[in-house]
Amino acid sequence: MERNVAARLVFKTVANTKVAMAIAVARDPGFASMTETLSVTAGGEAVPYTELQDHHGGRFHYMEFPDPSEVEVEYKATVTGRGVPDESSKMELIRYVRPSRYAESDRLLPTSYAEFGGLHGRELLQAVRDWVNSELRYVSGSSRGTDGAVETLLHRRGVCRDFAHLAIALLRSKDIPARLAAVYAPGLSPMDFHAVAEAHVDGAWYVIDPTGLAPREAMLRITAGRDSSDTAFLSTVGGSLSLKTLKVTAEIAGELPAEDPAAAVVLG
Repeated sequence: MERNVAARLVFKTVANTKVAMAIAVARDPGFASMTETLSVTAGGEAVPYTELQDHHGGRFHYMEFPDPSEVEVEYKATVTGRGVPDESSKMELIRYVRPSRYAESDRLLPTSYAEFGGLHGRELLQAVRDWVNSELRYVSGSSRGTDGAVETLLHRRGVCRDFAHLAIALLRSKDIPARLAAVYAPGLSPMDFHAVAEAHVDGAWYVIDPTGLAPREAMLRITAGRDSSDTAFLSTVGGSLSLKTLKVTAEIAGELPAEDPAAAVVLG
């Protein structure tokens, strides 16, 4: 399988802004090959950046802007083959069963047990995926960056990250380690960065996409973490910025794989 992905960003910073950007495909030893280019410029001049390693092969690119700047970013990658299944330590499995900022599993425990009390394992994963898909409406721009799973459930609508947060919270309420993965998703429409959930069952991390908007077999991981606070594609760690342009493309050579919501799929 060959996948080609790209992202173009334009953003403006104020003085003394520090930026952490996560748009590069996660490194995976299972890929047959991976080629990529990353260009960051401001005022026509190259901007120096530092690549920082994150969990699960993810990478952040860190930049500092002492002066106000208009920054242009161009990223492209071609990946052939599939990654190897991700393994997690005992500490990671503990981390991913705890409540987090956007996945308030402690507050949704009564809901989870009322809806899925007798279910376990992959049967539980499928039931949560189907329930979130049926209970929420996908509405672009309908949620705020501060909304978590509880707010999403109350409003019954959201975007991909909201669907993923709700699924993660419900699974953690049933003691299933679950995390959010930011991905490139060939076949997604409208095209953008995409967010899905991953849940750890029977020794493997299975990907769950309650939106059903793209085939999971074609997705490429960018990064993964407790929720979107760990996986934002662009964030500041000092100062501020405003995003002016965002264009994402993700394509696969040949035909897209068919999506079977009931199939067990591992990101690769």
